Amino acid sequence: MKPVPDTGPIDDSAAVYSPLTLALYDAWVLQISNRFAWRCPTRTALLPFYERHLGRKHLDVGVGTGYYLAHCKGANRSSITLMDINVASLQAASRRIRALKPQTIVHNVFTPWETTERYDSISLFYLMHCLSGSVDEKAQVFSHLKACLAPGGTLYGATILGQGVAHNRFGRKLMDVYNAKGIFGNRNDSAEAFIRVLNGLFGSVQAHMVGCVLLFAAQDAPRPCANASESSAGV
Repeated sequence: MKPVPDTGPIDDSAAVYSPLTLALYDAWVLQISNRFAWRCPTRTALLPFYERHLGRKHLDVGVGTGYYLAHCKGANRSSITLMDINVASLQAASRRIRALKPQTIVHNVFTPWETTERYDSISLFYLMHCLSGSVDEKAQVFSHLKACLAPGGTLYGATILGQGVAHNRFGRKLMDVYNAKGIFGNRNDSAEAFIRVLNGLFGSVQAHMVGCVLLFAAQDAPRPCANASESSAGV
């Protein structure tokens, strides 16, 4: 595991991922919450989107438990690097996908990553809604990671929104609790704001909504979209 200097303190959103909570993550977040609170099923919405944009050299940022790479078709044909500020998450994810022989990087995404590596794809699944600050402040994460993309590479992800979506009772309760505890920082996050900042950084942005979740993919060089519903940056 490669440590990176100046990672900074782990805030509440990252510190919540202990070995105990990680053991419960797949059941609580990926099965129950995604289906019933956010109305964005993991297997039928998020996993196919992850697979669609996975490149031959891939950087996964905010790794969770490694679920997506563990279930992603074709991941065994990719060179995988995992990045997170939380060592427990990195250890759990790297153990889960050890057959893929991933590299691991401890890093704070708000800090530029000084590297010569360039990736065909970079994923940020359920990372952005955990970060504190406005969408404009979070945009620096996109900017830092864009510098790590190979020509024609794709930065893509999924994030739960707080504005412009109709949360159900379960979702509103989780939003209240998670934002109060600092686990989420997405009260004012909207699709329009994310699309605006992505359009300011990339030449081509595709985005669509599933339930309360924004799925986005951005490249500097436009390329044909596999799904016609993602053909524009509107939602």
